[in-house]
Amino acid sequence: MKIIKNPFNLILVFIAITLLISCGKQKEENHEHSQSEKTEEHQHKEENNLILNSGELWIANMETTQGIDNMIALMSSFSDKESVEAYAKLKTSLDKEFGTILKKCTMKGESHDQLHNFLVPMQEMFEGLASSDLKICKDSYDTLNDHLKEYPKYFK
Repeated sequence: MKIIKNPFNLILVFIAITLLISCGKQKEENHEHSQSEKTEEHQHKEENNLILNSGELWIANMETTQGIDNMIALMSSFSDKESVEAYAKLKTSLDKEFGTILKKCTMKGESHDQLHNFLVPMQEMFEGLASSDLKICKDSYDTLNDHLKEYPKYFK
């Protein structure tokens, strides 16, 4: 296991774990599904896969969507793709937006759970951006870029 050297990363990990634990304690009221839908939903949650809200997009709070849009803009404007130092700076900027999303999250219930299914994999992608190996940086950038493009397919 890697030792987290940056205190900001440690704080982000702590916040993410705390939010995930609190997500598990929340139960959405007045939400009925047939037994097969409940089983399918449970399987998706275990796999940490995103699912739609009965075929519809989840409603996200404005700050979350703005934070994702800011991340997409950071990724789009990133041009120094041959410098590991530049990827590390990009990671720092993305970490800041990620922290703001977590801090300003007001979502509840299943939409909140689905948001975390979207956000949690990003932390590993951020770590790849801080690598001293340029190939890992590039691969993480591409993976994160593709991942961010998935947001509007699940949230509005």
